[in-house]
Amino acid sequence: MEGNVLIVGMGLIGGSLALCIKEEHPHATIIGYDVNQKELRLAKTLGVIDEMAQTFEHAAEKADLIIISTPVTQTEKIMKILHNTNLKQGVIITDTGSTKGQIMKAARPLSEKGIPFIGGHPMAGSHKSGVSAAKKILFENAFYMFTPSENTEDHEIQSLEKWLGGTRAKFLIVPPKEHDELTGMISHFPHIIAASLVHQAKDSSQEHPYLRRLAAGGFRDITRIASSSPVMWKDITMQNSQVLMDILEKWKIEMEEVIHMVKEKDAEELYRYFYEAKVFRDELPVLAKGAIPAFYDLYIDIPDYPGVISEVTAYLAEEKISLTNIRILETREDVYGVLVISFQTIEDRERAVFCLKEKTAYELFID
Repeated sequence: MEGNVLIVGMGLIGGSLALCIKEEHPHATIIGYDVNQKELRLAKTLGVIDEMAQTFEHAAEKADLIIISTPVTQTEKIMKILHNTNLKQGVIITDTGSTKGQIMKAARPLSEKGIPFIGGHPMAGSHKSGVSAAKKILFENAFYMFTPSENTEDHEIQSLEKWLGGTRAKFLIVPPKEHDELTGMISHFPHIIAASLVHQAKDSSQEHPYLRRLAAGGFRDITRIASSSPVMWKDITMQNSQVLMDILEKWKIEMEEVIHMVKEKDAEELYRYFYEAKVFRDELPVLAKGAIPAFYDLYIDIPDYPGVISEVTAYLAEEKISLTNIRILETREDVYGVLVISFQTIEDRERAVFCLKEKTAYELFID
């Protein structure tokens, strides 16, 4: 496809979408806009975009596709500006926000003017942020949800899917309300729980100084998402507050039942509680991408001598295998190795296993 694509917000998602569109539609012109001029210049330097927008309104007026990849509260403000901008006939507007109900309400004035707004949510991400972390493969096999308005025509959705074909994502059309209920349960609610677990550990660390050192392994893994942007999650929680209130009320009742089981030392009910959770969890897809980005860990039992970590990472660098994180575990509960390397794809982890088995005698374990 040919035309001008304006991407508002040069972060991880906006930058990655730019790369996907450039790859799939080499004759299109990618225009970037960001209030952070440093990120905008970096996007141009890295070749993520073709042009830097001088002004938002001017870039919007000549765009055939506008992708708003900003925090959800900023998206609403941008749509108000677009409503008063002389947009091109046939332009399609979409966003990448994690909540949709409020966004779709804010888009009504655009729809009433005959300007199609199709809510979008690519369910992929990374622990890294900024345009420098952008990559073409970020969305591969991930779900990409669309929440079109009632006035959206099929050919407009098909056009957007064609523009975004380079993501290699799985497109899914859902109503805004259902989107917010789904993401509330499998993404927004877990972030609140992860943050609450960290707060519990933080409070306990006052009494137990060793807690910070021991809170590795499983605890670090299940609370990883608590390291996400507090600004972003404040906005998401406020935007999806009603859904989250319903979930939290149900969870509060469930926790009261758990308290009763523990207090009464009800072995049969405790077993049933953990068993049913295990069964449901074990039935979840192993390789599919979900709402929360997955990272694939490799545990390496290494000897303790200077330079051993550099040795391992050098072998992986020789094979051009990308790492997303590397850490040393001081606790051994439920894990086998002390060196843990995380990868963003299962393919990278498999290549790493093959590489290290070939070049070292270290024991390797996959959780």
